[in-house]
Amino acid sequence: MTEESNAPQELTEEEKALLNASCHSGEAAGPTVLEPNEQSSIKHVIGVVSGKGGVGKSLVTSLLANEANKRGFKVGILDADVTGPSIPKSFGYTNPLTADEKGVFPGQTQSGIKLISTNLMLPAEDMPVVWRGPVVSGVIKQFFNEVNWGDIDYLFVDMPPGTSDVLLTVFQSLPVDGIITVSAPQELVAMIVGKAVNMAQQMDVPVLGLVENMAYFTCPDCGKKHYIFGEPQGAAVAEHYGIPAHATLPIDPAFAALVDAGKIEEYDVEGALDPIIEQIAKTVAK
Repeated sequence: MTEESNAPQELTEEEKALLNASCHSGEAAGPTVLEPNEQSSIKHVIGVVSGKGGVGKSLVTSLLANEANKRGFKVGILDADVTGPSIPKSFGYTNPLTADEKGVFPGQTQSGIKLISTNLMLPAEDMPVVWRGPVVSGVIKQFFNEVNWGDIDYLFVDMPPGTSDVLLTVFQSLPVDGIITVSAPQELVAMIVGKAVNMAQQMDVPVLGLVENMAYFTCPDCGKKHYIFGEPQGAAVAEHYGIPAHATLPIDPAFAALVDAGKIEEYDVEGALDPIIEQIAKTVAK
């Protein structure tokens, strides 16, 4: 694996060659889709993206993994948000990574979800990762093909926010079957979703679903729903962009409490994500 450091790392000769070729040709180097190592069989790769930060993308990734795991699928999470990883914290997993001559072993949560994240490589979870873009992209590739994932039905990839070079690396280098986009119910939701959808279309990656997070708050006293950020727009936005499935999640203090305690696996979404899980299953079965 790439050696961790909280100082910028120099580019490898391979990275310098790729950048030099790109500069002279005016075009990106041709993408090569990676294969997992001999210790791994990854059937399907699902990306979870957002056009901006702060909408709960890592939370949605964790919940989707939980739901797939409950249905009996073998599940893994690749935390591609290298400089802002939060997946291990959600699951309460803190053990450092181990490896042998055949590769790196992922962490495994209490319910059996496998995960890999830069936070499992650092001596302290609050240590910053200050790496150049090409180094970050290289780490993500290593997370995919140098980790002994074993048998995985669904590998969920928690992307960093926006449409950065990391997203491009995942789309070009990993065999992505489709993406789930995450938003919040605000006026700029259509723009947020649109950026992710348009990039996915440019890369010929299908958009399988839209999860509108923080859509409402249910009063614990009267049971009435309050729309803190405005009326939910997920259904209309999904229809506008031709996204086949959508789901809404509430503002729920239990989310934060369980994530802080590292017990996100205990949260019950009560079927809210069923349309997304069913669409994923339907799409990859074709």
